[in-house]
Amino acid sequence: MSRIHDALKRAEQERATSMGTHVEPVLEQPEAPQIAMPPLQQSTRESAMTASGLTYETLLARCPQTSWAPDPRTMLFFQDDETRLGTEEFRTLRTRLYQIREKMPLKRLLVTSALPKEGKSFVAANLGQVLVRQHGRRALVIDADLRNPGMHRHLGTKQTPGLSEYLLGENDELAGLQRGPMENLFFLPAGRAAASAPELLANGRLKLLLQRLEPLFDWIILDSSPVILVSDSTLVAHLCDGILMVVRSNVTPADMARRARAEFPDKLLLGVVLNGASPDKLAQSKYYYGEAVSSQA
Repeated sequence: MSRIHDALKRAEQERATSMGTHVEPVLEQPEAPQIAMPPLQQSTRESAMTASGLTYETLLARCPQTSWAPDPRTMLFFQDDETRLGTEEFRTLRTRLYQIREKMPLKRLLVTSALPKEGKSFVAANLGQVLVRQHGRRALVIDADLRNPGMHRHLGTKQTPGLSEYLLGENDELAGLQRGPMENLFFLPAGRAAASAPELLANGRLKLLLQRLEPLFDWIILDSSPVILVSDSTLVAHLCDGILMVVRSNVTPADMARRARAEFPDKLLLGVVLNGASPDKLAQSKYYYGEAVSSQA
């Protein structure tokens, strides 16, 4: 099936969505990792953007580039040092995701954990950064943890307006989007903390947001609340193509990790990212994330 045909099907999908009819999403064909997008593919993708009524030019006009102050302790790719501990592991994780993408549609990716403070926001933010290091790739990172938002602190930017304001109907889908110093990396913060997070996440507007923004990006990464404590992640998971579980080395109890895993369908769970391993353990395994992230297919 040609990409032009895919673009036409996207337009049909959007029309059906506006009429209340469900149509299975049509995703772009998978591409090999670390290969720049050829001009023809770029042009076809730009054409597909019109299906949602939004264009990349509109996105750039509404989201001017702003200054962020990323946390140098946790944000690995805003600096010139390509040898920092963890950078190669995130590149390997990127490659593994593209390998999985060759076998199944994969664009919307949920990153979550069993419990707080396991590093899910750290993984989601750095994954977005490493994905846009490839020429022409665009990534949107969404902080969907409406109860305890924190990714804006990692990136050194503001928390509002963001997702909660959109879900409440106060803003349109572009009002909260931010564009920082890294080319092609966009961020939608959580917005103000919301006690009614499950109701907001299930009101249908998040689904519409993803449908409208999806044609503009190669990857959409959502960081959600811990699985064990609240139901928010399970609500977001059903709108995603795959899930990465983050567990913290020597911290996450095994029974909690198993309980969290049981909350998601096997077909969505892509694998596990082991966070916080000691440098000695990293040195022992050249392909550390290749072992930590395992496809369930």
